[in-house]
Parts: sequence; structure tokens; C-alpha cells
Amino acid sequence: MSPAAFAALDVSLEQLCARAGVPLSSRWDTDDFFRLWTAAEAEFDGRDAGLRFGAGGVALGYGVAATVALHAADFRGALAALSRYKRLSCPERVDVEANGDEVRVCYRWLAATGLVPRLLVDTCMASLTELARVGTAGAVAPIRVELARAPMDEALLRRHFGCPVVFSATHDAMVFKRAALEVPFVTADGGAFARVLQRFEQQLAAGVGFSGLLGELRLTIARQLSEGRSPSVDAVARRMHLSRRTLQRRLDESGTHFQQQLAEVRRLTASRLLANTELDTVAIALLLGFVEPNSFTRAFRTWERTTPLRWRERQRGCAA
Repeated sequence: MSPAAFAALDVSLEQLCARAGVPLSSRWDTDDFFRLWTAAEAEFDGRDAGLRFGAGGVALGYGVAATVALHAADFRGALAALSRYKRLSCPERVDVEANGDEVRVCYRWLAATGLVPRLLVDTCMASLTELARVGTAGAVAPIRVELARAPMDEALLRRHFGCPVVFSATHDAMVFKRAALEVPFVTADGGAFARVLQRFEQQLAAGVGFSGLLGELRLTIARQLSEGRSPSVDAVARRMHLSRRTLQRRLDESGTHFQQQLAEVRRLTASRLLANTELDTVAIALLLGFVEPNSFTRAFRTWERTTPLRWRERQRGCAA
């Protein structure tokens, strides 16, 4: 959801920024964006707040990319627009992955250094469901929701989405039947759609929006790890169709380096797995590409100033 989405809350944006401890802006980095949503979460008593907010946001036009997507010719075009133009308004990546008879719409916060706020995830998922419902006049609905968090509110979520909900997933995602891609949109407006896309393409060409390099790098590292492949700079550069020298030069220009980005991906993945699964530290170390479990423990101590197991206990204690 874009920064404009906060206008729907019953608290002013200035107050929300003050409570979150972030500057008033129309463009926040991922950490500040998460702090805003965490602060917003504290404003609501109902566990369904994100679901209501996301479902209402499409009609009210709070998501720029979703509003544009409504004018696409079909669900395939809508998802393509959502995926491409999301980064104009917030530091989020939406990947559309077709596999067999399913298509998976995956939300990735590749610059994140902490867990994604529950309210934000629920809002994104509800918004996508509403986009599909409104655009196709109810012909398309999800067949499964996958959430990268520990089980909670399952009955509430199943009622809202009308499908099974899987917890402790690798990423937050919504799954549809692949045939849904061809369903035409009743809200289509080819002329308006083409004009808006032209304007958005001009903005992307001018460098407007959130940088894609670090997001693409983190996604590539994550895919290498998930496939059990080496996360070395050479392997990752090849997968990004770049030379090692070009990748390192571009990272230097961005004020970072490869090992720092690898550590951030490992840190975030480790935090998610420790908080939301029962995997032991040996299994997590292997999933993160560490040769020795002790290497993972040492790295985790550097990141969090405690051991993985103590961190898990502390997180679950806070959630209780």
C-alpha cells in the first residue's frame, strides 16, 4: 500500500509519524515504513482491521498500482501492472510465478531488516482479493493464502478469503488457479490504461520510485539459498546476467557491498524461520547456506547479540 493509504486511518499522518518515531514524508525506507504500520496496528482493537482496510482501499483508490491494474484487459494484465508499478509508491516487490495449474502472487520486502507487520500483510492480501473480485465481477477468488508467520486468526482469515490458509510459509503469497489469468476484467479501459502506463513508464525511466538493484540482488540471493545453491558473488552475478565487476561497481555506487547484502538476507530469513517455524538451528543453518551450524550461531550473535534459541524464546515470550 502507498503512503497515501494512511489517509484512511482515524489518526492523522502527523500523529502516526510521531508515534512511530519516523519523519513526516511521502517516501520512507522499508524500516520506517514498517514502523508506521506497526504504530497503525496499535490503533486498532479488531483483529480484522487489515482485512477491512485492504478490502476498502481498492474502491477508495489508496493503492496506485492496484487502481491502475483495475483498467487492465484481464487478470494477467492486472497482475503484470501490479508487479511492475508497485515500486513507484512503496519499497515492495510483487512477483507473479506460474507453476503447473497455479499462479502464485508473492509479496517480498527485500530491503527489510525485521518481520513484516501483521496489519500490512493482511491489508495487502485483502487488497489483492478485492482487486480480483471487483475486476472480474466475482469470477476470480484465491484458492490458497500463504503467510510467513506463526498460526494465528486462522478462522477469521479463512472466512474472509474463503480458502485454506497456510502458515509458516517462506513468503507471504496468494495463490489462484492458473486459468484465472485469462479472465477478462469488467473494469477494463484500454485507452485510459495505455495513457497511465505511458506516464508510469516515463517515471520509471526517469528513475522515480524505489531502487531495483538491491531488491533484485536480495531476491537472487534468496533464490540461490532456497535452491541449495552457492550464494557466492560470482554465482549471484551470473544469475543476474551481470559480470562480477559490474555488480560490485553498482553496489559501490549504492554505498554497500555484497557480503553486507548476503548477511541481511540471511538475517531476515533466520528471524522469520526462528519466529514462525519449529525448525532447529542445524536445519536453519543449512537453509542459509552455512557449512557449519556453529558459523550460523556466531553470525547470529553478531546480528542480534544473543543465540538463535534465546532469540526465539524472547520473541515467543513477547507474543504470548
